[in-house]
Amino acid sequence: MSPTEAGELAGGSGAGGGVGVGVERVFVGAGCNRVVNNVSWGACGLVAFGAQNAVALFSPSRGEIVSTLPGHKATVNCTLWLPTKKDVHQVRCAERHYLLSGSADGIIMSWKIDSGKGEWTHALQLPVMHKKGVTCLAGRMVSDTVSIFASTSSDGTVVIWKMEDEPATVGSCKVSCLHSISIGPKPMVSLSLAVLPGQGGHLILAMGGLDHKVHIYCGDQSGKFTKACDLKGHSDWIRSLDFSLPVMTGSEEHSLFLVSSSQDRTIRIWKMNSDAVSSGHTTSRKEDIGIASYIEGPLFVSGNTHYQVSLESLLVGHEDWVYSVEWQPPTLTGDEAHQPMSILSASMDKMMMIWKPEKNTGLWINSVTVGELTHSALGFYGGHWEPDGKSILAHGYGGSFHMWRDVGLGSENWQPQIVPSGHFAPVSDLTWSRSGEYLLSVSHDQTTRIFAPWRSQVSPGDVACWREIARPQIHGHDINCVALIQGSGNHRFVSGADEKVSRVFEAPLSFLKTLQHATLLKSDKSEDFDDVQVLGANMSALGLSQKPIYTHGARETPNSISNDGPDSIETIPDAVPTVFTEPPVEDQLAWNTLWPETHKLYGHGNELFSICCDHGGKLIASSCKAQSAPVAEIWLWEVGTWKAVRRLQSHNLTVTQMEFSRDNAFLLSVSRDRHLSVFSIRKTDDGAEHHLIAKLEAHKRIIWACSWNPFSHEFATGSRDKTVKIWRVEDSSSVNLLTTLPQFHDSVTALAWTGRDRARNAGLLAVGMDNGMIELWNISGGRASTDNSGSGSSPLSFACMLRFDPMLCHVSTVHRLRWQKSDSSDEKSVLQLASCGADHCVRVFEVHDF
Repeated sequence: MSPTEAGELAGGSGAGGGVGVGVERVFVGAGCNRVVNNVSWGACGLVAFGAQNAVALFSPSRGEIVSTLPGHKATVNCTLWLPTKKDVHQVRCAERHYLLSGSADGIIMSWKIDSGKGEWTHALQLPVMHKKGVTCLAGRMVSDTVSIFASTSSDGTVVIWKMEDEPATVGSCKVSCLHSISIGPKPMVSLSLAVLPGQGGHLILAMGGLDHKVHIYCGDQSGKFTKACDLKGHSDWIRSLDFSLPVMTGSEEHSLFLVSSSQDRTIRIWKMNSDAVSSGHTTSRKEDIGIASYIEGPLFVSGNTHYQVSLESLLVGHEDWVYSVEWQPPTLTGDEAHQPMSILSASMDKMMMIWKPEKNTGLWINSVTVGELTHSALGFYGGHWEPDGKSILAHGYGGSFHMWRDVGLGSENWQPQIVPSGHFAPVSDLTWSRSGEYLLSVSHDQTTRIFAPWRSQVSPGDVACWREIARPQIHGHDINCVALIQGSGNHRFVSGADEKVSRVFEAPLSFLKTLQHATLLKSDKSEDFDDVQVLGANMSALGLSQKPIYTHGARETPNSISNDGPDSIETIPDAVPTVFTEPPVEDQLAWNTLWPETHKLYGHGNELFSICCDHGGKLIASSCKAQSAPVAEIWLWEVGTWKAVRRLQSHNLTVTQMEFSRDNAFLLSVSRDRHLSVFSIRKTDDGAEHHLIAKLEAHKRIIWACSWNPFSHEFATGSRDKTVKIWRVEDSSSVNLLTTLPQFHDSVTALAWTGRDRARNAGLLAVGMDNGMIELWNISGGRASTDNSGSGSSPLSFACMLRFDPMLCHVSTVHRLRWQKSDSSDEKSVLQLASCGADHCVRVFEVHDF
């Protein structure tokens, strides 16, 4: 679904003697924006959702995000597929599908996917009609090429639109505004649109919002809608509305059903049938059903027919706000569309329920309940049916998806399924593991997550699918930086957050064995687990520290989550460490994959901002937010004793990034004060010795990023002044500027340098920018060795090798770029580049020669 080859190639001295490079995106991890109406499951089989300013698409069958669509400048609030799941006749012959998305700045965009080619194009941006954020979209196809849809906004207006598909033209669709309805001071937050039965294209629009009423409007394809009636009954905000397809009742007439849900925790089903038949059949139904008798509501007129509204049922079962209700999608039998009488509801009580009328009495009852036991105190923002009705999907407060599929043969049996996952706030930092088998990221969503390619045991030859396999740290503060501790021994990392403490974590036995399953390593080739005494970690209800659970004390502990039901507080499980033989789902990640915290590093006076580890795993450097020289000190910590061994003074403001040279001889730091500093570092028995070699005002604006050449003592710095400069440490005593790359289009916020050819001192420099774009530059020449002699010097040359396609890139600031195993001197044909950004995304690219 996404382009794989991308980029504009610039000529010049490319890597490998003029050979170019190509890029392919292999993984995107992103959480869902925490707003109602954000998710839409299309008839094409893809799920669309907003991830910060991007529209992300994931394939439920693969459990992977397949593409992200850039364009919006503000948070995406709502999405809508056309044709919808209810347009079963149009879906069958649809050559292309359209996706509408609305954002917090009032902009609505249209995207097109060609069903045959699977290629995405940006169709158009609709005229700006809303002054504030778009909160809901609803629409229907009224013919094979024409659709009518409505948008509502917090500015108090509802706009009716018409979209015409024009296959003959290049633009392929035309959108016009038909009507704008002013609602008043209490805006509408939910919409549903349907075609009235037997009316020759007359439409009915239901809207609900802050005034506790359901407003019914009637209109036709010309777009002129008039108020028909109000439906009263709810006692709080109405959050979701959905019309069914016309349903055949006892007579030969069709009835239309509308379901509404509210923050008053109830769901109401309204029935609308033509007045001519309602009076004749109300009596008989009352006699048949008794307690479920109709409560007659208002009468309204559309065209030449009167419609009687009655309350079909009041559904009470949820214990918190019901954010979402949706009718099961219709099925097509021959040319006849059949509407199943089944409703899915999702609530903030962490439950989704399927409601169906009982066969004997006709009473609506709750037939299926599914839910989650996550650490989050809040529940689901929305629930959605798969087009065939076999799966249901919820999105929750933690930016997470939860999917269940009915795998039962004779009776219903709903089982959790694998879905994409990721951070739901800006991702501030990431790092590869020592041997590159997994990626660890930290975010302002206060979690640390591990992503890895999970290889199928059934068919090991297949391409591995990337999954989130662990959530080592769940914190109470935004996490700003992370460093993996290099060297031999167990997997360890240190993270810094919006507190004055760095925390050290060590991989437990449960994670090591899970990683073994993910990578399909045989036990004789894997690490020796005998020395690992810690099975996992547990988090106290009110604490920030994750306490270890030891292997000898875990014999009696159950190794799986109790399935007794989520009804009582007693059944909520402890955070039991678990070894996973298949990718874990959301509640397992939240409960069963914590790492124990082994040390805290006290000393900084403000929030931690940057952290790094030397390549031998002996020293850690950390910095914090600072506005004065004493606070801007860089602290050096000794791995093992975890003592502060040195405090390096040079900068006056926050040190934004630090990195050790590949031979650990130098520590480079860059700062908000526009200076760079290079320290010589030597590890000693009693700690470390350091010496400030150079402090230079390197740029005209904040310096955000720096990176060393893996083969020599050259390094790059990137700044808000839109420049990247290449420097060299001369004779371990001074720093000289070698060159400045041509000015970039935006602020440079991330850099990563990897080696490609040691003999020519050639490598690739990845440059990430404030607008989300990524470029690859070939840097070669200069000094080809790390000795102090002048031998091997050659002029430094550079060329832009690749500009990533915007469809592959982030949609806002790139925070960090990391090459996998960038210290390798072998000229590999395929490299992996990881990136993270303010758009909540973690991305992995494969860069290869072509």
